[in-house]
Amino acid sequence: MHVIPWVAQLGPLPRPHSPAQAEDGQATLAEAIREQDDAALADLVTGALAVPAVRDLFDALLGNSPFLSHCILRDPGFLRPLLTQMPEATLAGILEDIRRAPAEVAALDPAAARAALMTRLRIGKRRAALLIGLADVGGLWPLAQVTGALSDLADGAANASLTLLLRESVAKGDLHLPYPDEPTRGCGFFILGMGKLGARELNYSSDIDLICLFDQDVVDYRGSRGVQDCFIRMTQALVSLLQDRTGDGYVFRTDLRLRPDPGASPVALSVLAAETYYESVGQNWERAAMIKARPVAGDLQAGALFLRQIGPFIWRRHLDFAAIADIHSIKRQIEARGGHRALQVAGHNVKLGRGGIREIEFFVQTQQLIAGGRDARLRDSSTCIALAALASTGRLSPEVAADMTAAYEFLRRVEHRLQMINDAQTQLLPADEDALRHLALFLGYPDLPAFSADYLAQLNRVRDHYAALFEGAPALGDDEGGNLVFTGTEDDPDTIETLSRMGFREPKTVAAAIRSWHHGRYRSTQSVRARELLTALAPRLLRNLSGTTNPDAAFLKFDEFLGKLPAGVQLFSLFYSNPDLLGLVAEIMGGAPRLADSVSRDPLVLDGVLTAGFFDDPPFASDLARMIETDLALAQHYEGMLDRARRWAHERQFQIGVRILRGINGAHLSGPMYSDIAETLLNALLPRAEAEFARRHGRIPGGALGIVALGKLGSREMMPDSDLDLLFLYDAPEDSSSDGSKPLAAPHYYARLSQQVINAISALTAEGRLYEIDMRLRPSGNAGPIAVSIAAFQRYQAEAAWLWEKMALTRARVVAGPDATRNSIAAAIAAVLTTPRESKVVLAEVDAMRQRVAQQFPTQNPWSIKHVRGGLMDIEFMAQGLQLLHADKHPEILARNTAAAFAAMGRSGVLDGVVADELAQHTELLHDLEGMLRLCWGREIKEEDIPAGLAALLVRSGWVKDMSSLQRRLLRTEARIRDLYDTLVVRPAGQPGAPV
Repeated sequence: MHVIPWVAQLGPLPRPHSPAQAEDGQATLAEAIREQDDAALADLVTGALAVPAVRDLFDALLGNSPFLSHCILRDPGFLRPLLTQMPEATLAGILEDIRRAPAEVAALDPAAARAALMTRLRIGKRRAALLIGLADVGGLWPLAQVTGALSDLADGAANASLTLLLRESVAKGDLHLPYPDEPTRGCGFFILGMGKLGARELNYSSDIDLICLFDQDVVDYRGSRGVQDCFIRMTQALVSLLQDRTGDGYVFRTDLRLRPDPGASPVALSVLAAETYYESVGQNWERAAMIKARPVAGDLQAGALFLRQIGPFIWRRHLDFAAIADIHSIKRQIEARGGHRALQVAGHNVKLGRGGIREIEFFVQTQQLIAGGRDARLRDSSTCIALAALASTGRLSPEVAADMTAAYEFLRRVEHRLQMINDAQTQLLPADEDALRHLALFLGYPDLPAFSADYLAQLNRVRDHYAALFEGAPALGDDEGGNLVFTGTEDDPDTIETLSRMGFREPKTVAAAIRSWHHGRYRSTQSVRARELLTALAPRLLRNLSGTTNPDAAFLKFDEFLGKLPAGVQLFSLFYSNPDLLGLVAEIMGGAPRLADSVSRDPLVLDGVLTAGFFDDPPFASDLARMIETDLALAQHYEGMLDRARRWAHERQFQIGVRILRGINGAHLSGPMYSDIAETLLNALLPRAEAEFARRHGRIPGGALGIVALGKLGSREMMPDSDLDLLFLYDAPEDSSSDGSKPLAAPHYYARLSQQVINAISALTAEGRLYEIDMRLRPSGNAGPIAVSIAAFQRYQAEAAWLWEKMALTRARVVAGPDATRNSIAAAIAAVLTTPRESKVVLAEVDAMRQRVAQQFPTQNPWSIKHVRGGLMDIEFMAQGLQLLHADKHPEILARNTAAAFAAMGRSGVLDGVVADELAQHTELLHDLEGMLRLCWGREIKEEDIPAGLAALLVRSGWVKDMSSLQRRLLRTEARIRDLYDTLVVRPAGQPGAPV
């Protein structure tokens, strides 16, 4: 009779879930042993199974775990050491065989050596899995010994693999090792075990988290491809040795995503690169992860030195509130209003679920991060030892520490049994009742209700202690309850669920982007403070973005915004202190992408939102003039003045854009506001440009330059992206010259001065540009001089100007220059406009021009509001043509604004009053819609492409209830404008009718 040395130490054993499966397993085992033709082994196994406790143990293994059954039946010869030695000795033998393997296969060629090592490792893993499973199920080892044995196995497998690969590199001439018989010693390459491997808490079917680093100052590399390339290939080969499946299975699945910035970094990094990363953009969750880091393979001395070097990163002595809040956010479980979310057994995630293992681990790690910088006693990587240390130092009550330790050990046993059944890397309890009963029996419970009661009790205990620990911490979840956690390298399942519930259609994209913020991928998120503020802001930001009509598009626009910011702390602090500002930014990102672009270009415009009166009516033009003079007077030099002018303009343009977005003003009411800004700038920049120009060229005595605005600025109908149509006219004798050190004749002088003004407006500086300038409406167009004298302008208009140039003058307005010059120019323009004209000639030419525009911009899209027939161009051509026809007798109709011109024509009798009012109303509607499109979209759009957010804004601008009503109103309006155009232009000109 053989003595089984460990039988007396067996604890209570679980019953088999399937007695028949256990009986079949024993019969199959007997057959497998007979096939071994090993009488001694058969005698040993028969004798062992005659011992009731041993038989019960094998029934528990064979009747509950197909995986352990496979391990027994695949390798019955392993039962000899398993039954004749203590488990510790058997494990030592397995580990020793793995340690020796690289040397014993070294004589083979590289491919054969790798294949042989892979076989040895996989056999060792299978045997260790059976041994550890037996010791665990039989109660021979406590939890710490079980997880320690699994960790030792992983350490040994990683070291054996690395040893073989180092020898390969030496043989190829890539590396020189200081101790060839001990390849890993002093090699300069090491592997850190992270997570449960690092803490020696590896679970039964766990993958292993690794970080692979090399010390370039230690490594003696002699190859030609570079030291990093060498270790990248070595790491890839090591992963293959460990996790590739063969006929013998696999050893360990490996995960390299805990390395610094895994989305952008190679799988093997230099120590210098890793240290630089942790010192510059390392995150608090990475500090938590590094608590468990341990050198497990390779140059262990170099690994220990690296961990000492980054010790100050892990263990900060002083933490501010934002850092503590960020640490708390590593795993915040937010509970729904009015009570806790119900816990359950079926389908519960024993690791990630409420009250689960992860919650206990973060309960410990957050306290270690907060206090471990000042108290080295709290730095142990073991969860249970750290709980005891927190209790012994007075940071936890002994009762809480005991509860959490008991819960941790309980949940880890559940996790192990769950994984032992089929060697599945799962933490999800079955939803099926029979599968749950199977798990309960395997854990030694008499039935499912008994297990369920214990399981729920442990979850509730953990949840309550966890909630108490973070009581009073700022909420980091959504209002309806749910996780919003973006730490680590993979998605938190509850966070993905929360984002979906908030309305994000691509929650994984959102989560990945926020994780990239925390990796410091953008300049704005590279400082620790910026990332900590973002952690606190993320829930509020996501709530605000989720309230927009397209949360995903709004989020992507905000991500783009972050990517353009030069820095983040100041703006994030502003958001943190002013939640309403963050809400406004979310509204802009969701509803006005074009306005969002302007915020991205100049985030400082947001400062203005916080000033008193931001949402009040903008200042009058006279007040704007005083404001800009005060601002520009602070500039130290001309270039600084240009930058100040741009900041001043952008802030006020942004204010008007927000007013349109919020529905405070329609676009037709905002046109004068945009125009006042442009006119104020021209009046401020002209004298400064003149002074700067005069430094080189002096001035022309008695001469003066005037600026005429045409187009949208002239008519005070500017839109968010309007350029400036300008005409530069001067008042000076043609033969005069300037009095500076470099004198210029008048035509040349004013052309150069005008260019100086154009540059002041349109040049791209660090603060952007003010406006694009369009000079095509000057005499002779692009071929003509930039500036002409008033007299030359009058001659051109009298002798050579086309009718379309005279039409453009109906919107001409002198906006800058001395009063006398303004008056002279205004009189010259009025003389052109009040010249009598023959009706049919004018109207025929107006329609001919409209036809040419229609050929150049053909469209039947009703949302092409400017160019579609019945759109703004028809309206404007009508107004301009009618003014040219009737201004000689009715000069009072020369109102530059289109709607105002129609109203004036109605009052003067040029148009029927009802028709005039109708045309004015149509003009305002089209301006409002076009202005909203230009603000929010910036390009032509078809109805089917209009996003919901923009549709809502357009509906509000059109004063209707929904988009279908707006579409009908727009079509009716454009049809009516076409009719009126035919009535007022086409038929009086004797034309056959305008195409529709």
